[in-house]
Amino acid sequence: MRPLRVGLIGYDGVQGLDLVGPSDAFTIAAIHGNNGTPERCYEVTIIGLTGKPFRAESGLLFQPHATLRNASALDTLVIPGGRGARIGPASATIARWISDRAPKIRRIASVCTGIYALAPTGLLDGRTVTTHWRFAQDVARRFPKLNVDHDALFVKDGSFFTAGGITASVDLALALIEEDFGPRVAVAVARELVVYLKRPGGQKQYSEPLQFQCDSSDRFADLASWMLGHLRADLSLETLARRACLSPRHFARRFKQTFGGTPAAFVENLRLDDARRRLTERTQTIESVAAAVGFQSDDAFRRAFQRRFGVKPSSYRNRFDARANSSQNGKAIRKRPKQPARGKK
Repeated sequence: MRPLRVGLIGYDGVQGLDLVGPSDAFTIAAIHGNNGTPERCYEVTIIGLTGKPFRAESGLLFQPHATLRNASALDTLVIPGGRGARIGPASATIARWISDRAPKIRRIASVCTGIYALAPTGLLDGRTVTTHWRFAQDVARRFPKLNVDHDALFVKDGSFFTAGGITASVDLALALIEEDFGPRVAVAVARELVVYLKRPGGQKQYSEPLQFQCDSSDRFADLASWMLGHLRADLSLETLARRACLSPRHFARRFKQTFGGTPAAFVENLRLDDARRRLTERTQTIESVAAAVGFQSDDAFRRAFQRRFGVKPSSYRNRFDARANSSQNGKAIRKRPKQPARGKK
């Protein structure tokens, strides 16, 4: 199997994790051949604006493998974010290079504020995109032809992916890995990185606990983290209110005013998201998954799961197995689109 070549653009003022996170995820991805030897799925190339080392916002120094002038043909291009993409000449230089190379690249992605270097090309015009929440309004103002989703962890629109802030670079990389090689390879990478596997492709990814913590103040501040670590426990309104040192009635009112939903719905979503992750790993029965995430009965779990995701837990698991089986032994690993990444169709 010939590895897919992924290029990540580096420049002075890049956000280091935007670059290193995807690079590590792609490097870890491997498939075991018939002889048991692992074969790399990707060849990662760091592309500098020049051949000189470039410095990240944090001060880390990187040596590029290639330059914009001599970079080899790419399957996938990733543009990390950083202050250098928002301020200074780097974004214009990168945008011109992308415009020239885009017809020959299958898939293009930006991470965080890397969208400032991709949006000027016009390739995202009319598409739904996302970026770091702190810069979403500015991106929408500067590039009015984009449909900016302020809350998505990452978004896929055609051959283009855009991701939110910093650590979302890893979620994006896992999504691309799963799209190319199936869920089992992506899960293996997620385990190696000790992160959750996020669902890819076509659906907006939301981190409800993160949003909860960002919006929380005073007595709500640590509640989401505690809930995630106690999904099997009693998470009734009374229990949550007691932990927040509020009366149940006051807690329910405050919660709904702040987060736009009831505590019960929030708890159910946390449990279903964790159940979905457990189902893809196939290390537990559906009954044990239901118990592990705090549902009182298998029937209640199945009904709640189908109500939210539109499929039964068993069907959801079987879909992952079917996709994973097509990826074993290097067979039918990926499908290349007939047309390379271009502007909006």
